[in-house]
Amino acid sequence: MSQMLAFVIVVLILLIGDWVAVRTKAWVPSMFISAVLFLIGYWTFFPKDIVSIAGVPPVVATMLMYLLITNMGTLLSIKELKAQWKTILIAISGILGIIVLLLGIGTFIYGFETMVVAIPPLVGGVVSALIMSEGAKEAGLATLSVFAIVIYVMQGFAGYPLTSIMLKKEGKRLLTKYRNGELQVEAQGNAAAEVAASVETAGVELKLFKNMPEKYNTDFFKFFRLALVALLAYLVSTLLAPVVSVSPFVLCLLFGIIAKSIGFLEKQVLQKANGFGFAIMALMLFIFDGLKQATPSMMLEIIYPLIGTIVIGVIGMYIFSFIAGKILKVSKEMAFAVSLTALYGFPADYIITNEVIKSLTNDEKEKEVLTSHMLPPMLVGGFITVTIVSVILAGIFVKFL
Repeated sequence: MSQMLAFVIVVLILLIGDWVAVRTKAWVPSMFISAVLFLIGYWTFFPKDIVSIAGVPPVVATMLMYLLITNMGTLLSIKELKAQWKTILIAISGILGIIVLLLGIGTFIYGFETMVVAIPPLVGGVVSALIMSEGAKEAGLATLSVFAIVIYVMQGFAGYPLTSIMLKKEGKRLLTKYRNGELQVEAQGNAAAEVAASVETAGVELKLFKNMPEKYNTDFFKFFRLALVALLAYLVSTLLAPVVSVSPFVLCLLFGIIAKSIGFLEKQVLQKANGFGFAIMALMLFIFDGLKQATPSMMLEIIYPLIGTIVIGVIGMYIFSFIAGKILKVSKEMAFAVSLTALYGFPADYIITNEVIKSLTNDEKEKEVLTSHMLPPMLVGGFITVTIVSVILAGIFVKFL
């Protein structure tokens, strides 16, 4: 197969997945459609190394992971997180629920290694799924390497409908309060403004380069600074290796936060260097590359622990977020919805919240009230779980394999 034919085929699969997700308003996850098409391809006419032929060998994917995670760190605004401290505690408690129940009940049913591989992809995104899949492959656990990817692909099926149901209940409760005059849009409007402002002020001044003319801040200079921060994270992880084993990816996240706060990197630097779309596409392809090991018999073997893991994880999430919500005086529906963002993250959290708001009312003022109360916690929840906690968890858990 020629390189360009391989590339066209694999990108077409990602495109079909995207279109189905758009058509079904994200109820059918794009990841699921793409995974099914890749599996059919591998079981029929695809060469096993189609992703490498297309131009995304493992070394390229690893390099992009370093850049993407460092870029994630630049998204973190301490001010935003302070405004949403309750959301952060609820999101973390939901993850704690997943860990406690899966390491307790899940280990008893499915075994320790299976649960170690399952937890980070269940509470995270592309990066944590890849870290665990690669870790399992290196440990000689081929089935679990595929399991990490399948968990990531399937978790949305539990997350999307449950979130929609919870947000609809919460939205109806808020509308009743608003119509009775018990609720004002200003109550949490500030938090919404924080989130909106964080998007608008993406071009925060680079304090360390304030005297440099803007024309010199080219795409290559952005890539260079991002790569330099990722390199520092890698070097520190190797220096620490004899004392303590820290994943370089966890340090990339930390160094990204530091580099943004001292003015060495701007917010969303990879987007501004016009590299984000390509990086995500390449990582998606690399994830599906992991499915080439999956035989039909292996998929049947995975189904039972897959369903069990997601069900036990979601129950743990509900129990712990319910308790946290009670303590912090947040409704059980909103608390559960916030913790469910761990199953999909951004942009699905944004899409689902807006879809629910549109379905509940046509009045612009009421939409504004619902948006100001429901969107900020959902965005911050997704950011904390998928971006930060899952990468840290994957960095810790991969050491157990």
